[in-house]
Amino acid sequence: MLIERASNPQFVSNTYLVADGSGGPAFFIDAGGPVAPLIEAAEREGLAPTHVLLTHHHYDHVCDVVALRERWPGLEVLISSRERELLLASAGEHDAAGAPASDWGEVEAGSTMWFGELEVRPLHTPGHTAGMLSFLVSQRPGGPGPPDGRRAGSAHASAAPGGFAGAGAVVFTGDTLFRDSVGGVRAPGHTTYTDLRDAIMGTLMELPPDTAIYPGHAEATTVAREWESNPFIRVWRGLDAQGSEACTALGEPATLVLLGADYDGGTKAWVRWPDGSDDIVPGSRVERAG
Repeated sequence: MLIERASNPQFVSNTYLVADGSGGPAFFIDAGGPVAPLIEAAEREGLAPTHVLLTHHHYDHVCDVVALRERWPGLEVLISSRERELLLASAGEHDAAGAPASDWGEVEAGSTMWFGELEVRPLHTPGHTAGMLSFLVSQRPGGPGPPDGRRAGSAHASAAPGGFAGAGAVVFTGDTLFRDSVGGVRAPGHTTYTDLRDAIMGTLMELPPDTAIYPGHAEATTVAREWESNPFIRVWRGLDAQGSEACTALGEPATLVLLGADYDGGTKAWVRWPDGSDDIVPGSRVERAG
């Protein structure tokens, strides 16, 4: 599997170019830019990108869709229906980069797409946003090309996901799970802490341990590494204790359950409110009592 990454120096957001090897069909995961290195890589490898698969609607993951479409006007842009609604509600008929979101297509969890020897399964991993998709990519048993002559990138129902039992797969997790950290649940279009925890523990951590994780920000990791080392996952597993320090979060009294490192060099905080509900918020918005 060929994977090329470009990282935006301002947002630390990743855009990925994925193919089963040189000379075949290819696709992008997100489009946060800069995409020039990925365009060069596609041309160097003789790839023919057909799709942009978007994990969610936030600007730092979609802002260079227009640049990719300038190079390949026929690129099909796919996003979950909920994320498309959130984007159109927040930016009207165009996203912030001027790319017409009204003609983007939709893709949902429970389907499967094929690109040469690769199968792509969207997984619903909400929390950071309501319609967030992670994309599980694996080699397709039985050789190259979609089954039954289906065209590359076509989506069909699948019963697989968190229960996928293959080997050598990779998963692109958007802003749900990072190396040593997790996504926040206070961004535009967010849902809940419970959704985020369940998406990570009930879907992503159920993938085989050797599954490589390519997050929406910063460096790659693996399911096995995050299972053992991610501070949030360790507490969820009951390996490490929850904190009980009083703090102020987002200007309100709370309990600091966990303060961990984040992908951008800052911190991410798990806090508990007086009513017993939990949140994942930027560590910069937390003031410790001491």
